[in-house]
Amino acid sequence: MLIFVAYLPGMRVLKNLFLLVCLSLFFACKPGVKTGEIAVNDFFKSQDRALYKVSPDGRTLSYLKLQDNLQNLFVEDIASGKVTQVTSLEGRGVRFYLWVSKNELIFYRDQPLHSGAEMYIVNKNEGKPRKLSGDPKAKIRVLEDQLIDNKFLLVASNKRDSTVFDVYKLNITNGSLALAAKNPGNIAHWIADSDGRLKLAIASDGVNETLLFRESENAPFKPVIKSSFKNTLVPIGFAGKKGLTIYAISNINRDKNALIELDMTTGKEKRVLFYSDTLNVVEGQYSMAKAQVEYVVAETWKRQKHYLNAEAKAFYGKLDELLPKTELKIMARDKNENVFVLRTFTDRNPGSYYLYTADQHKLKKLADINSSIREEEMCEMKPVSFVARDGLKVNGYLTLPQGSRKEKLPVVVLPHNGPRSRNGWGYDAEVQFLANRGYAVFQINYRGSDGYGKQFMTAGFKEWGKKIREDVIDGVNWLVAKKVADKKRIAIYGTGFGGFIALNCMADNPELFVAAASNSGVVNLFSYLKSIPPFWKTSLQMYYEIVGNPVTDVDYMRAVSPVFHSDRFNKPLFIAQNAKDPRVSPGETIQLVKELKKRNIPVTYLEKDEGSFLEKKEEGRKRFYAALEQFLKENLKK
Repeated sequence: MLIFVAYLPGMRVLKNLFLLVCLSLFFACKPGVKTGEIAVNDFFKSQDRALYKVSPDGRTLSYLKLQDNLQNLFVEDIASGKVTQVTSLEGRGVRFYLWVSKNELIFYRDQPLHSGAEMYIVNKNEGKPRKLSGDPKAKIRVLEDQLIDNKFLLVASNKRDSTVFDVYKLNITNGSLALAAKNPGNIAHWIADSDGRLKLAIASDGVNETLLFRESENAPFKPVIKSSFKNTLVPIGFAGKKGLTIYAISNINRDKNALIELDMTTGKEKRVLFYSDTLNVVEGQYSMAKAQVEYVVAETWKRQKHYLNAEAKAFYGKLDELLPKTELKIMARDKNENVFVLRTFTDRNPGSYYLYTADQHKLKKLADINSSIREEEMCEMKPVSFVARDGLKVNGYLTLPQGSRKEKLPVVVLPHNGPRSRNGWGYDAEVQFLANRGYAVFQINYRGSDGYGKQFMTAGFKEWGKKIREDVIDGVNWLVAKKVADKKRIAIYGTGFGGFIALNCMADNPELFVAAASNSGVVNLFSYLKSIPPFWKTSLQMYYEIVGNPVTDVDYMRAVSPVFHSDRFNKPLFIAQNAKDPRVSPGETIQLVKELKKRNIPVTYLEKDEGSFLEKKEEGRKRFYAALEQFLKENLKK
């Protein structure tokens, strides 16, 4: 903002300048007054510090810190505040890490696309990382961070067969792997208890899933319960110390998710701990120290806690008092559940990290997620709903730009990625960036989205270019009828399957949109299904049910795949594609762009080179959003 001050002698100049600065700040923050444009980079900058964790003994805090665009690992003694840099990596930073003892941490380094995993172990007091695994073709992940006999760690790896994950005992002293459980070919997930004992497995034939259980590591796995993939059955933890009952999130024999206790000897529900016809359970806060779930998080348009006992309500209620009017998530804790890392956020604030010590009732702020963002300059995300043409209620969110005008606004429709995901209430940098540029942002949780029950989810199966598209169109028409949208200034933009939906909506309803943008959007359903990684093959039939079967649904899949229908586009398009994307064929995207240009359709094509490294990702984000901003400005602000 420019401030012009007439000449006044002496101190009056400073006094009036100070007054004008104060007034400018007041009006910039006042609701109903438009905030100036915030730099693109401020919205999408990488966190300076991230992935805070606590050592098992609760004495050491750890985190990743950005140095020259590389993440290195740091630890801080909680009592003294002394900080030690544990890694000093070059070329490739730390991607992920976890504690495995009070002194030792395991971390993974950034890897190029299509490669395996490099796993290292480091002692916080020595700072000399030692490689444990570096097979360029095999992936490896820790199943349980509890050391067995102070030497072994339970891991899953596809080193024997790229299509399946076996379970191994990893010797952290020399990196050797000993087979603990061989995958017969149908195990999609292995689950260990808090002591590192492998007791649960989930088998899949692609459509049906079977929960398997064994009482001890010497016993064979036995089937407990079988259900369709359309059902949800997610183990949370073992109930009590005997290990014969588990807590699980389940919607078997009901529409919405509930928290239940499941008897592992009979496969029957022992009791329902929380269920609601209108709320969907998405999380169970499990205490390993107490071997019980203390509260559930249920979601409609916003997440809400429901405590399961008075003790938990009293304990966690103190946190709500310390951090009011914000969403609160527990990110990490020590073994005794006394020291916690918390994260806060709202729809207008990306949030902060805090360290909480329960026995002292002490809260310490660690860092902001993004210190460049000012809450008063962000926009409110409001829940909305409308009725689709076939009578189905569809929910979503509407974010209006700051300013007094609330009617006939330029709109960016933002269909989410998929399949089986959803938009949720909270801070979204992309949404706030678009709203800051003066656009109303309309997010639609079309049929097939998670969180609204089994019937709503299955209603989207094989409807990606049909009823899902119609949900989006019906939502846009509703927004026009409400006079929020200027029907001559509506664009649609999405990523992945959101990009697929955006292109389909533009192709079939060109009268409704002035422009469409796709970021790594799926352009060919056949190629998408072929690109599924080998270790997801056990879920291939599930993808066929949700997306389409390339053998029996040929006509449908071809009809809705944009790569085959360049002749149906006649409005400006923005298409961005990662040249090394393993899931979307860059060649087919380029083919579509060439066909469009032959027909003189205005196309802005951006080839991204993100890779897996942080500096590449940050540069790529800046370049992408600057180009998207220019494209929308040219087509929505004429």
